[in-house]
Amino acid sequence: MKVSYNGGLVEIEQAPCSPSGWLQGGGIFETLRTIDGQVFAFSRHLRRAEKSSVFAHVTLPKRELIVAAINDLLLAQPCTNGLLRISFDRSGMWAAVHLPYEPIVKGAKLRTHPDALISKGETIKSYPYEYRLAIIDEAKLLGFDEAIVHSTEGNICEAAVSNLILNIDGRWVTPPTSDGLLAGIMRELVIDYCRVSIDSVPLSRIDDISAAVLLSSLRIAQPVASIDGRDLEPSQGFVDEIHAMAALHSVD
Repeated sequence: MKVSYNGGLVEIEQAPCSPSGWLQGGGIFETLRTIDGQVFAFSRHLRRAEKSSVFAHVTLPKRELIVAAINDLLLAQPCTNGLLRISFDRSGMWAAVHLPYEPIVKGAKLRTHPDALISKGETIKSYPYEYRLAIIDEAKLLGFDEAIVHSTEGNICEAAVSNLILNIDGRWVTPPTSDGLLAGIMRELVIDYCRVSIDSVPLSRIDDISAAVLLSSLRIAQPVASIDGRDLEPSQGFVDEIHAMAALHSVD
């Protein structure tokens, strides 16, 4: 399998990264959806990486080099539905992989993760990522698909690897980044285009949530079927609206 390493195409065995695209050590990353070779919201992801690099003290290559390398990779490793992961480590190395991705269409069953996370305000897209993946693994062992995480201040943050939009009191809301969540690209788009407000949601009001949607650059939008075994109202209509908006603004 070909990967892009420091801007050049090499076999994956020649690059110090895992088959799923993680460089060794730590740094920042972006995971993007591709459809027929079209990268979803590429410029928005690059802007976020540039912002994250300042906080993480990671030096990024010039944007033109990243764009050219990704174009070469997409031609060398084509996928109808793809996952593009770009990681940048603290030593200045960077790598990208393009893997097949199976879109998720069924409603997600969520649990509430029992341990509160210490809120440090807005987070950045950094790795190692094992802690969040471990929350997912634990949820799946218990028969769920994802988990809601909350802060020590008692507010809902997001899901383990996705942002959340919640219907509460008849309004679609998403928690603010100050509650300790990642400023996701899809979250940014639904705030811009889909009548979603920003508001804290106390964990004590979880039973007042009537409907919910998971957001990420891979899944785009996925309806939530239940929380802790309590069935929610269908949200497929709003999910379809988000998918249509995402297609319209895929080159943002």
